[in-house]
Parts: sequence; structure tokens; C-alpha cells
Amino acid sequence: MQVVNTTNITEYPLLSRGKVRDIYQVSDDTLLIVTTDRLSAFDVILPDPVPFKGVILNKITIFWMEKFKHLLKNHLLATEPADFPAPLKAHADMLEGRAVLVRKAKPLPIECIVRGYITGSGWKDYKATGTVCGHALPASLRESDKLEKPLFTPSTKAELGQHDENITLDQAKAMIGQELFDKVQDTALAIYSQARDYAAERGILVADTKFEFGTIDGELILIDEVLTPDSSRFWPASGYAPGQGQPSFDKQYVRDWLESIGFNKKPPAPNMPAEVALRTQQKYLEAYAALTGETLAF
Repeated sequence: MQVVNTTNITEYPLLSRGKVRDIYQVSDDTLLIVTTDRLSAFDVILPDPVPFKGVILNKITIFWMEKFKHLLKNHLLATEPADFPAPLKAHADMLEGRAVLVRKAKPLPIECIVRGYITGSGWKDYKATGTVCGHALPASLRESDKLEKPLFTPSTKAELGQHDENITLDQAKAMIGQELFDKVQDTALAIYSQARDYAAERGILVADTKFEFGTIDGELILIDEVLTPDSSRFWPASGYAPGQGQPSFDKQYVRDWLESIGFNKKPPAPNMPAEVALRTQQKYLEAYAALTGETLAF
């Protein structure tokens, strides 16, 4: 197993290199997704990896996809390098723990965000307008307050290096159609609600999360990452105190460090001190252990 900041698998064409994932076209209907140790904050990729972060993220996603496959099919075909096509055997050590073979889906053009607590960009919008993505909220909410009901709050999908923008439900409906929107909203809320309750029993509050959905032959499919520390805000339940920002198990630790040094949230990002990278890895490992009951050692 290796620390992986970027990949170079020449046996198959590179389809995309995102903030964290490198995606290769294995066949017309099959992709290889490699979750690297890259980390992005404020939509900017940092130059230094968090060792084995990609392995932790990949394993958390697989855990949730298996847990919620009764609610919606996912794109997983194989999760072990031994089950990958023969040309990938030479890369087994690099791919171990961090790669999956998946069915190729057509991604929806919206980010599917569910908020269970008022924080982040939702808190900023609420302070300015009293609403979040068109949802009117009570006037007395404090930062980090739990919402009476989770909210589905879609956003645009920005190009690499750009920022997603919150949109209203009506805007999302116009982009994907009423029927598909209803299915996406209902499924996202159902998965989040069950995951929130499961995680809370294990000491983690899932403040919000971002789902990715796609379609295969017109059927809605869960894709990409699910309820990871990169796509979610995980707060320790033991320290929860509304009225302020919360400590977290996720990359908020890196965001806070970048804020503390006055980062302007534009490329290039500064080098990350080793202690910040290792502390972030520790946060991810704590989240994995709490959710799965298993420990990872690197």
C-alpha cells in the first residue's frame, strides 16, 4: 500500500483528474475510480497529500454503499484489485484499498446536499436572507443548531477550481425535471436521515453531506463518494455546543488552519505542515473507527 498523490496508469485512458479522484475508462461502460490522498479546501487542491486519506475515504464510501443498497442501487462492481482486469495487476500495491471498478453512469448536473444542522454556506445564507436554497427557516436559529427537519439544498456543479453555488429547488427541478428531482430529493433525505441516526448512536453528528447521483439506462444510481469526511461535516457529539462553530472529524481542521494563516482561498495553496497532515489523518481514522467499529493502521 502506498501514499498516492497522483496516478499514471497508462493501460487505460485517463477520463478525469478531479480534486481527489483519478478516473480511468476501462471499457465503454466500466470505470476505474482511484481515490488519492490529495486534499482540497475552499475548492483549491493542496500541494501535500494526507497519507492514506484516500484509503479511508474509499472504505467509508464502500461501507455506506453496502449499508444503503436497499434504498438505491450503487455503481460498484469490484472493490479489490484481485478482481480488477488483468492489466491493472501491475498497479495492485498502489490501488490496494483506494480503488473501485464501477459501472459508468451519467452524473446529474446538480450537487445533492442535505443539511441537518445550520452551518457553513447555509448559515451564511440564513444570516443574510433567513432562508437556505428557498427554504424559509425560523428567525431564532443559532449557528450549528439542529434543524427540525433535514433540508435538501441543491447546488450547481462548478468546474475544478471554481465554487459551487447554492440554487433553489425550483432551479434544480428545471435542470433535471420534476420526476427525477422528486426521486433524488426523497432518496437523499432517506439516506441522510438513516445515516444521521446510525452515526449519532456512535458519537458522530452528521451536520450535512453531499451526495452524487447518476443514471444508467434511465435508472437512478448512487455514485462517487458517500458520507465521507470530505463530502460531509462530522461533529463529535460529546462536544456539541450550538451557537458557535464545532470541532470536527473532517477536513474542517485543514480549513481552520488555512483561515488561521490568512489563505486567500485562491490557487496556489500553501504547503501543509506535516503535523497538520497527520492530525487530519487521525481525524479521518477516528471517524472510520466510530462508524465501522474497525480500526485501520498504516
